[in-house]
Amino acid sequence: MYKTLSPHEITGNPIPAIKRLSDNAFIQFDSANTDYANFKEQILAGEAELQDADGNVMTADAAQEFVRGLP
Repeated sequence: MYKTLSPHEITGNPIPAIKRLSDNAFIQFDSANTDYANFKEQILAGEAELQDADGNVMTADAAQEFVRGLP
């Protein structure tokens, strides 16, 4: 399972990373990052869940839409 991050407290800008809940790793949105590629693949295949920043589980469609909008 993964979790989106809240915008930066000071700037209000989105944080270009996702949190993997199994080990609390922060995965940057970088196409060269294999963890990032795996995250996108798992969400698009419906093999993993994604929580919003408040901890609510997104529907598969909402999670896939979120991932499709990423770099």
